[in-house]
Amino acid sequence: MKHPHLQMAPIEEVVTKYFCWVMLSHRWEHKEPLLHDIQDKVVYDLGPVGTVVKLQTFCKVARDTGCHWAWSDTCCIDQNNNVELQRSVNSMFVWYRRSALTIVYLSDVPPSAKSGALAKSVWITRGWTVQEFLAPTVVLFYQADWTLYLNDRSPNHKESGTIMQELEYSTGINAQALVAFRPGMSGAREKLQWGSTRATTLQEDIAYSLFGIFGIHLPVIYGESKQNALGRLLQEIVAQSGDISALDWAGKSSEFNSCLPADITSYKPPPCTLPYPPEDQMQMLVSPLRDSDVLGLAQAVYTLLDNLTAPRFANRRLHLPCIAFPVTELRRRRGQDSENCFTYDVKANGLDDLLVTTEDKLIQFSPARPTQQTFLLVRPWNRHDLGLPDFEDDARSAGDWSESESLSYHPSDGYPDEDGSDDMESSFLRELRLIARLGQPFGALLLAQQRGGEYKRIASNRNIIAHVRDLDAVHCMKDVRTLEILA
Repeated sequence: MKHPHLQMAPIEEVVTKYFCWVMLSHRWEHKEPLLHDIQDKVVYDLGPVGTVVKLQTFCKVARDTGCHWAWSDTCCIDQNNNVELQRSVNSMFVWYRRSALTIVYLSDVPPSAKSGALAKSVWITRGWTVQEFLAPTVVLFYQADWTLYLNDRSPNHKESGTIMQELEYSTGINAQALVAFRPGMSGAREKLQWGSTRATTLQEDIAYSLFGIFGIHLPVIYGESKQNALGRLLQEIVAQSGDISALDWAGKSSEFNSCLPADITSYKPPPCTLPYPPEDQMQMLVSPLRDSDVLGLAQAVYTLLDNLTAPRFANRRLHLPCIAFPVTELRRRRGQDSENCFTYDVKANGLDDLLVTTEDKLIQFSPARPTQQTFLLVRPWNRHDLGLPDFEDDARSAGDWSESESLSYHPSDGYPDEDGSDDMESSFLRELRLIARLGQPFGALLLAQQRGGEYKRIASNRNIIAHVRDLDAVHCMKDVRTLEILA
């Protein structure tokens, strides 16, 4: 505070200005400088050879922005210190988030490149660069010669429509997330899809690089398998959020738990979650239900589903709430087998017949030739299907009302029905709408019961889309359970 031009400034402003830092996002190249290469040395005094030049130029560009600090992952983390490495992996998102600026260096984009060069850069294919771009609020892209990409001299390339459109097209990440991303577990399936096209040098890093995006802190265990690292991440997502969209994949099962994929690439295809019917179609579906025998069953099904607990996932055991449809027949269709896959005709109570292709060789059975093993086609249960608003939506609506509005009475509102018939009608409608939604096609899981009573998911190489046969299937929807699924 001895500097005259700082003496009159608020302490917060001085501290913020002095300690602001610039982060580097880049693709590692051959022989990047490590901590022991620069410790207790002046960066600019190092021999300007190879990737040292990149570090020196980055520091110069950072200094020219007025920041006193520059951070590069190659030399600002002690790779040989496990405690520091673990802290860094779990803190990386926050460091990028709080940076004054993040510089993205595109070493393979030549000077004066045209629009579209960014989409072809290897930077876009790397696992760690997802959070390195999403986390910060201010980002600038630099080409191989350290000139600004597209000669865009704006202070923040996140405000460039051209660059953001190119990133949205090439990464599949929506423009809103690119510009103003918020970490968390909402939309888990979509975020997993973002990571499904990326690669990392160490196989475990494909999971570790997503910790910050989901706002998750987990132990970093270098040397564990890729399946274990991804399994721990997915287990935590389901356990903390109750979001079962992470079960929406096709491919090979993980050794961590059969309900999870062995590889994040299983999330590449779009989710099989089918949209609900539009409102006009929903009204057409509900209308005939009012005069049918379904109403009593609708109330029973609604109550059963409303009483289900949220999914639980710990110690590799998934307790999954679901609607179960017992499989009555399973026959192998030999003409459609491939070299490593088998195709089966599957019949289940209340569902149309369907085909399932899997690498597992299953026991065939039929009513004439029964088996002691139980197979189920299940609809994983999502509480949003009850049609109830989220707590956040309730809180937001309540916040929109003024105190006078919530307590005042307007004659035009009409008097509340003393016998509660309005509430009863609303309840009936909600239950009938649920039945109409449950009658729509859905993504199903095929489960096989194991000797201990728990279940195993039979992985399929494509999504299993089940179709409810007709309204009589409402009886089958009363088979509501929470199943334990293991590896």
